[in-house]
Amino acid sequence: MGKLAVYKYFSMMMLAAQTVITAFTFIGLFGGKVTPAGNTASAMLVYALPLLIIANILTLFYWLIRRCWYLAAIPVVTVLCCIPYIGTVFQFRSLPTDSGARQGIKIATYNVARFGKETSGFMAKDILSEMKKQKVDVFCIQEYSEMSGDKKNSVSYKEYFPYMAKGNDDMVIFSRRPILASKNIPFEYSNSSAMWADIDFRGKRLKVFNVHLETTGFNRTLHQVAKIQANGHQVETNRLLRAIYGNYTLGMVVRAGQAVTVANERNNAHIPSIVCGDFNDIPYSYVYNVMLGDMVDGFKECGSGWMYTYRGAKSFRIDYIFHDKALKGITYYTSKLTYSDHFPVIMKLAVN
Repeated sequence: MGKLAVYKYFSMMMLAAQTVITAFTFIGLFGGKVTPAGNTASAMLVYALPLLIIANILTLFYWLIRRCWYLAAIPVVTVLCCIPYIGTVFQFRSLPTDSGARQGIKIATYNVARFGKETSGFMAKDILSEMKKQKVDVFCIQEYSEMSGDKKNSVSYKEYFPYMAKGNDDMVIFSRRPILASKNIPFEYSNSSAMWADIDFRGKRLKVFNVHLETTGFNRTLHQVAKIQANGHQVETNRLLRAIYGNYTLGMVVRAGQAVTVANERNNAHIPSIVCGDFNDIPYSYVYNVMLGDMVDGFKECGSGWMYTYRGAKSFRIDYIFHDKALKGITYYTSKLTYSDHFPVIMKLAVN
């Protein structure tokens, strides 16, 4: 009798846990629909979706082992509702074998981390070599640095990319196709910014947005803590966690406003647009949804496998290429360059 009571008690605890996990999962799925300003808790649950999906799968196994078929339906339905989210980070398809023969424009975006601030220009040239290898037509760079020692990187790039548009100091678009117009989009009270350039691709005018949204604040916080510790002071764990949380939630709110600014600029475009860059936010977040709008997520359309773009943690996708429905994706992938804390994202698009 005591053993049966233990089973019942444990099952009740599992049911309570299942209820919480399911509720949090659905809040996370819809957390990116509302601005993070004033809705921090629901916005943060978007970041926990991978863990919540795993938790649902584990509870599913438990209900199957216990042969509680009606309760097993709860995590099954929950995980099925997560399929659109899963599609933003994983695709089962393989890359097409005929992509090289298909005509189109190739776009690349890369946060180069100022080319590692090295002085020889080697990193900048090696990145250029990779863009040549990939036959990139338009190269959008964030955290660009013009000088490598006494050399100008734009001079090195000019032979392959004869056209160049500058935004803020760390934003640039290089192109093999003529640039017809460009515009800088500054963000108030931020070092981040965006820009666009109109590209003439075989007589077709395309507007390419290069975007770098507000940083997460992780690295800045850890750098400040390291400086404090280097001076012989200790930092309590709870104070560190509060600082990380505070900086991150502030960054979410700032990025949300910046995303609205870029989305409004794109909505005023009357030609096919491509939006790419370092958004510093994950799929299904408010920033992701605002930036995507009615556009197509290139990875969901023609990507393959597990997609992550931040090298610091091989589970975060924070760099993107979106495009208007007037264009058609052919390939979408990353190049495993290791010069930055990001990987470059490359996409080939058919232009009709």
